[in-house]
Amino acid sequence: MRFASLIIELIRARPRLVFWLVVSAQALLWVLVPVVFYASPPGEIATVLAYGREYQVGSDLGPPLAFWLADIAFRAAGGHIIGVYVLAQLCFVVTFYALFKLARSMVGPQHAVVAVVLTSTITAFATPGVEFGPLVLARPLWALVLWHGWEVIGRGRRSAWFALSIEIGLLLLTTVAAPALLLLPIGFALATARGRRALLSLDPLFALLVVAVLVLPYGIWLLRADLFALPPLPAPADLAARARLGAELLGGLVLAVGGVVLLVLLNTRRFDPRPDDAPSVMRAPVDPLAGRYVYVFALAPALLGCIVAGVFGLTHVIGGAGIALLMVGFAVVMATGDVIYLRRQRVLRTAWAALVAAPAALVILAALVQPWLSPTSLPTSLPAKDIARYFGESFERRTGRPLPAVAGDPELAGLIAMGASRPHLYLDATPARTPWVTAETFREHGGIVVWRAADTAGKPPPEIAARFPEIVPELPRAFERTIAGRQPLLRIGWAIVRPRGR
Repeated sequence: MRFASLIIELIRARPRLVFWLVVSAQALLWVLVPVVFYASPPGEIATVLAYGREYQVGSDLGPPLAFWLADIAFRAAGGHIIGVYVLAQLCFVVTFYALFKLARSMVGPQHAVVAVVLTSTITAFATPGVEFGPLVLARPLWALVLWHGWEVIGRGRRSAWFALSIEIGLLLLTTVAAPALLLLPIGFALATARGRRALLSLDPLFALLVVAVLVLPYGIWLLRADLFALPPLPAPADLAARARLGAELLGGLVLAVGGVVLLVLLNTRRFDPRPDDAPSVMRAPVDPLAGRYVYVFALAPALLGCIVAGVFGLTHVIGGAGIALLMVGFAVVMATGDVIYLRRQRVLRTAWAALVAAPAALVILAALVQPWLSPTSLPTSLPAKDIARYFGESFERRTGRPLPAVAGDPELAGLIAMGASRPHLYLDATPARTPWVTAETFREHGGIVVWRAADTAGKPPPEIAARFPEIVPELPRAFERTIAGRQPLLRIGWAIVRPRGR
């Protein structure tokens, strides 16, 4: 007699409930972990907020949508970083919802939820998903493009064109990789009879009109900024290094799907003492075009993304690992066949829970243990609130005005720019990147210059002293960390640039 656990029965009878349980639990986990264990935001979130505060149509970091949404979420949360963490996890939820809807239309809800469960173990959707920015926002938009792209190509639903046009326009407003990514569904449509038939209608023309309206302001900004040029191709002497870079990126993607591989291996007949007694989840026969669609978008973004990144010397796969690996779990389900046998149910449950919890456990372990093992601090251990409060209040006490701008060390300046008065970020070493503040306006309205102090004297580094020859350094301010351990006090040197006329 075959025994099926409660989880198996829920997958069979209530797949939508299982989907929401899995996705909601993981999203909640990655809201709580950074709120509790991060003293400062990870990655480039502080810079994203500093750029979003300006509401520029475009910047050297790319299209503006992710920066605008980050600032809106930050303000909606009352100036608390939890708003950005919640926004990042909303992107996660929408990504997996679109994946579930796409899979359900192809293989049915039961196999669709199995695909979601497998995909949730991919590490690209864990810790990196907290670092909200263009790469994180691009994930749900890409997933929606794939879902509605299949509705148009595979199912011939003309009503999906409008949603698809909106999603394409928003993707173009999110990442510079969007044009390259969109070549893949266009190429797939041109290569298939059903896709060509869908493109021959009038609907694509209306879709192009919607896309053009959405991206027109950013396109005008690109023309004025003259940023249409591609990165330079590598010199012949650099080809070997670029090939290694592409291979390393591909190796990183393979490691990220290690959890999917482990679950597949644990579910093979070799590890099951009773291979003929396993419960199963069935589906109806699948459209052959659906299989090709899934395999193409499971392999092409990863392989081509690594090749393009290697050729141009980029540090990440085109579109990010979340886009490159989005369809991997679904491809495994598609390749399994019409019947999925779930063997060794207790082992599978334990392994899946461990794979999902492991990245969070590593973050917690690093936050609690690393300060006692090494004098090197984690980027997320800086006391961001204390730093921003102190320098904001210091400027206001001295001048009677809210702090208008902050310059100096980019990391420290970015944290201060998240403070209560939301001062402008001024990257004095690369002033073209922050055109909303110039050297002249910084000296006119005043601000604070900060740097990492090596001693109690607090002498500014030579490059900062050269850019701000008029500053008089104050005594460095020492900040305690949440967990001190073996790490020394964080000393920040600083100086006030007083507004002119005061």
